[in-house]
Amino acid sequence: MAQQRTLVNKFFSLNWSLVGLMTIMLCIGFAMLYSAAEGNMDPWASKQMIRFAVLFPVMIAIALIDIRIWLKYSYVIYGLALVMLFLVLVGPLGVKAMGATRWIRLGPINVQPSEIMKICLMFALARYFHTTSMVNVHRVVHLILPILMVAAPVCLILLQPDLGTALILVMAATAVFFVAGVKWWKFVAVGCVGLASLPLIWHFMHDYQKQRVLSFLNPESDKLGAGYNILQSKIAIGSGGFSGKGFLEGTQSQLSFLPEKQTDFIFTMLAEEFGFMGGASVIALYGIIIAFGIIISVNSANHFGRLLAMGITSVFSLHVFVNIAMVMGMIPVVGAPLPLLSYGGTIMMSMMIAFGLLLNVHLYGDQKLEQDRAVVR
Repeated sequence: MAQQRTLVNKFFSLNWSLVGLMTIMLCIGFAMLYSAAEGNMDPWASKQMIRFAVLFPVMIAIALIDIRIWLKYSYVIYGLALVMLFLVLVGPLGVKAMGATRWIRLGPINVQPSEIMKICLMFALARYFHTTSMVNVHRVVHLILPILMVAAPVCLILLQPDLGTALILVMAATAVFFVAGVKWWKFVAVGCVGLASLPLIWHFMHDYQKQRVLSFLNPESDKLGAGYNILQSKIAIGSGGFSGKGFLEGTQSQLSFLPEKQTDFIFTMLAEEFGFMGGASVIALYGIIIAFGIIISVNSANHFGRLLAMGITSVFSLHVFVNIAMVMGMIPVVGAPLPLLSYGGTIMMSMMIAFGLLLNVHLYGDQKLEQDRAVVR
C-alpha cells in the first residue's frame, strides 16, 4: 500500500506542463497530417494518433522508473541499439527503401535503429562521464572510449547511408562532451581537423549527397530534379504570407506540388496554410520545450541526469533546427523529420522515450547518485 501511494505521488509530481506542451505539438501534427491527406484521417493522422495512445503510457512508465535503474543498464541499452544498427547492414532483417537500408523488420513493423541510437548514445555517454572524475575528463586518453562510443554508430549509419542522422548524432554527442567539462580548445582542434578533411569527405560522399549540396548552393540549376523539393518548399512558404491561406487551403500541398509533405516538409505545409504567424508560433512552442529541457538538466542534482537531459534536449533541438533550416533553404536537404509533427513510427517512439526520460530526470532530479561504479553493481 505504501509503495502504491509513493507511485501515485510520483505520478502527480511529474512535469505535466511539459507533457501538456508536448501534447499540444502532437495535436498540431495530427491536424497537419489530416490536411496532408486532403481532409482525411487516413492514412497518416489516424495511425499517428494510435501510436501516441499506445506510447503515452510507455512514456509515463519510463518517467516513473527509478533513475538508478537507467544508470545501471545504460551500457546494455546502448549495446542493444548498436547490435540493431549492425543487423540493418548484415542481417536478413534489413529493409531497403529509397536506395538506402535504414530499417529492420521486427514482426509486423519496421524500425529505424538510427533514430533509437540517438537516445541510447546519450545513455552511454551520460553513464561514462558520470563515473569519470573531472580530472580524467581533462585528459585526452580518457576521451578515447567515449569517442569510440560515438564513432561506432556513426560509421554504421554512414554505411546505410544516412549522412544527416550521423551529423545529428555527432553534434548531440558534442553537446554532452561540452557539458561534461571537456575543454573548449579540444573542440576547436577537432573542428579544424574536420575543416581540413572536407575535400576527403567530399570524395567519399555519394553522388546524390553531392547533388544535394550543389542544389543547395544553386537550386535553380536543376529545377525539375535535385532542386525541385527545395524550390517547391520556398514557393509554399512564401505563398503563405503573414497569416496563411487557411487550413486545407494550401495550393502547393493540396495539389501535390510539395513532396514528402507528411514527413520532412510538414513545416512547409504548416507555413503555407497558417503563414508567418503559424510558423513563428510553432517555433516559439519548440523554443519553450527546449527551454524546459535545459532547465531540467541544469536543476538536476546528479551528473548522470544532467548529462542525459542535456543530450536528449540537444537531439530534439538539433532535429528542429535541421528540419526547419532545411525546408527554408538555409542548409542542404537531409532526411531529418520534425519532432512531434512529422509522420513516422520510429521518430514518434524515440521522441516519446526521450520525453519520458526528461520527465524522469525532473522527477528524480534531487536524488544524489554516487559517482563510482559501486552504485551500479
